[in-house]
Amino acid sequence: MTALPHRAPKQAPLQLQARAITSHNFAPYGWVAQADGAIGRPINGGNSLRLDAPDTVGTLALTADGGVPCLAVFRAQARSAHGPWQQLERHRLGTQTFVPMGGVSYVVLVALGEDAPDPASLAVFVVNGHQAVTLRAGTWHHGLIAPEGGDFVVVERSAAAVDCEFFDLNPAVLVTDAG
Repeated sequence: MTALPHRAPKQAPLQLQARAITSHNFAPYGWVAQADGAIGRPINGGNSLRLDAPDTVGTLALTADGGVPCLAVFRAQARSAHGPWQQLERHRLGTQTFVPMGGVSYVVLVALGEDAPDPASLAVFVVNGHQAVTLRAGTWHHGLIAPEGGDFVVVERSAAAVDCEFFDLNPAVLVTDAG
């Protein structure tokens, strides 16, 4: 008789409550950039205001292990923010910055962890269409979740070898209060 491979039984989904993103509550996972409340300086003869994101200066990991900075546009398909979400990914060598185009709001599902996502660190954030998010290198995250779909400018590391690891969640995650 041949033994079947062991598979963990599917568990009931874990429910996580989404919350509005702030620089403070997102700090373990990365950074938030937004113009609201930011202090800037006039440029271009006073016709523009430059608003720097000082928390991220020097922290973007884009050139590790032979990588180069890459600017791309990701087109997210509309899908319910509630899930269930069953897989996270991470990029050990590079940060990723997501900048919505056209005021597209989105949901960010993240977790911390060395070898696997730590269930106690799972968190869900609602990001309005006027905020950009940078994920720290190594932060577990779900792919783009944009309830109404839309385009995003993404700044990330590019290299010959793809730096992307996946982890299947068991239990899956359901998101509540995601708008």
